[in-house]
Amino acid sequence: MAEMRKHGIVSKTRTLKSGKTVGGIPFTRGPLAHLLRNRFYIGEVTFKGEVLQGEQEAILDRDLFEAVQAKLDEQANNHKRTRTRSEALLTGRIFDDGGNRMSPTHARKAGVKYRYYLSSALLNGAAERAGSVARVPAAEVEAVVVKSVREHVRSQRAIDDRILIETHVVRVEVHTDHLIIKLVQAESEDDDTRLETVLSVPWQKVASTRRREILIPEGTSPQQVRRIRSENRATLVASIARSRRWLNELITDPTASAESIAKREQCSVRKVNRTLSLAFLAPDLVKAAIDGRLPHGMGVTRLADLPAEWSRQRRILGLASH
Repeated sequence: MAEMRKHGIVSKTRTLKSGKTVGGIPFTRGPLAHLLRNRFYIGEVTFKGEVLQGEQEAILDRDLFEAVQAKLDEQANNHKRTRTRSEALLTGRIFDDGGNRMSPTHARKAGVKYRYYLSSALLNGAAERAGSVARVPAAEVEAVVVKSVREHVRSQRAIDDRILIETHVVRVEVHTDHLIIKLVQAESEDDDTRLETVLSVPWQKVASTRRREILIPEGTSPQQVRRIRSENRATLVASIARSRRWLNELITDPTASAESIAKREQCSVRKVNRTLSLAFLAPDLVKAAIDGRLPHGMGVTRLADLPAEWSRQRRILGLASH
């Protein structure tokens, strides 16, 4: 597609009855695939799902056309398999405020994987059409969406994050200072229509160059302290939210136990108990985690299994007492 843009190849321009002109824009993946699948070019027409011989002469070699179809089918199947395996919860549902779909991507730095959602406008080489926020950290946005949807739905039974998103979320729009989450509610009692609910959730992408007041361990100079990695922070915040959800489940459901949660989540009881310990973190530590003010190294592993007393938590972590 970048090559097509380089040569100035755009869609057909049409003038509507209203006088408005449409088209004349660079091709994106969908329209390009539709064009490549048009059987008109090999002398055929499609009518009501049936392929018929047309009166026009073929202008493409049939073998070449079928080879292109096989390649498109292979790409489509790979895309479907990738979406099924993907850890990205919002694939197909997240858009920038310019209306462009955002696709999951990742980068690796020093062996660490950082997940993002990237505007399709950037992927298609049209950065000028991207929304106000063209790239967002995936885990951070997913944690905000999952938390907001759970608080709205208030389900009485435990629901996996992916199932929650697939069941309730229609669309997520990323704006500079908030997320718009469009949900589908239960069917209306009056008819079979499904009612749509819109949540507006405060959110703001933290600039990577922004300086924040980091919690500094005692005996350490500010120059020696690095802040927690954004990916680790997002994982920690999501784990804290999960711990509080599991704790609430244990409190409200007499049949729930660490063993039943471990079985459902397909993890060990030890991991469940370690995650649950995050529900008892001191409020100022939780806020520092959300704000990205914890020092480097204070992620899930470091903060799990701390004693419940808040003053002891700070002492063990080497942080000044509040």
